[in-house]
Amino acid sequence: MRRLLSVFAGITIVAVPASAQFFGQPSGFTVENPVLRRLWTLGMDSSQASTLAQVLFDSLGPRLTASPAMEAAQDWLVKTYQGWGVDAKKEQYGTWRGWQRGVTHLDLVAPRVRSLEAMMLAWSPGTPKGRPVRAPVIVFPDVTDSAAFAAWLPQARGKFVLASFAQPTCRPDTSWEKWGAAATTDSMKARRTAAQQAWSQRYQHAGFGATRQALQGMQRRLDAAGVAGILTNTWSQGWGVDKIFDATTQRAPVLDVSCEDYGLLFRLAEHGQGPVVELEAQSEARGEIPVFNVIARIPGTALPNEYVMLSAHFDSWDGGSG
Repeated sequence: MRRLLSVFAGITIVAVPASAQFFGQPSGFTVENPVLRRLWTLGMDSSQASTLAQVLFDSLGPRLTASPAMEAAQDWLVKTYQGWGVDAKKEQYGTWRGWQRGVTHLDLVAPRVRSLEAMMLAWSPGTPKGRPVRAPVIVFPDVTDSAAFAAWLPQARGKFVLASFAQPTCRPDTSWEKWGAAATTDSMKARRTAAQQAWSQRYQHAGFGATRQALQGMQRRLDAAGVAGILTNTWSQGWGVDKIFDATTQRAPVLDVSCEDYGLLFRLAEHGQGPVVELEAQSEARGEIPVFNVIARIPGTALPNEYVMLSAHFDSWDGGSG
């Protein structure tokens, strides 16, 4: 038998020794171990992590499972390994729902014109034939029960529905705490908590919970009602950072709108000022397609009966940099 190194998608290997003494020595060693010293030298003085990351993040980008970007990145990884003299190949492990992102552009066109910061969720349908759709924007209703929600649904047909809580401020709490008066910061947090609880009750009254699965069920109800699209915001509590997950609709595009722009749309709709947006969203559903792991093997000689296996995720959410 031969020594085996199996890397399921990773390109940077980091060895972490168990010795607590090692962690206290950022530039030297108290334990004279030639293997650790060699690993340290390769990692700190000869690392190609920056060069590889530039290609991976800037050129290849996010690697959604079963997307062309994932396929291109895996082909690049196999070629890179082989260029190092490492035996590498792709091995199929199953199938997955294929999807490809195209152009997404969202504009406010009334009561004034403004290009909005928004991103279509992974696996979301696009607009019909990828052409722009213009429609009014309305807020998810505050109803008494699920029957009232069902009675409201026909009003949503052909409109964009704001389906998330609108943050009262997109400034992180750390900034409030650093620059604001304590009383002002505490008051903001208290009012925000009360508003969030009131919004959660909208979901509950309409027959949905606050879990991600329940909200996906809500998206499907809106989709079946014929909405033009669903606008959401999942703010990550930082400057200009949102979470971009996946859509479960069959027809209606689902977008995450940035915290500031989502708040703008929400206030316009809430105050009856007639917001209208135009959306162009292109995507392609690719059906069920094969998906692969990348396997690289480095045969050893010192311990031919020993196997060392390293593995890592190579896929990434489509909304990030990869």
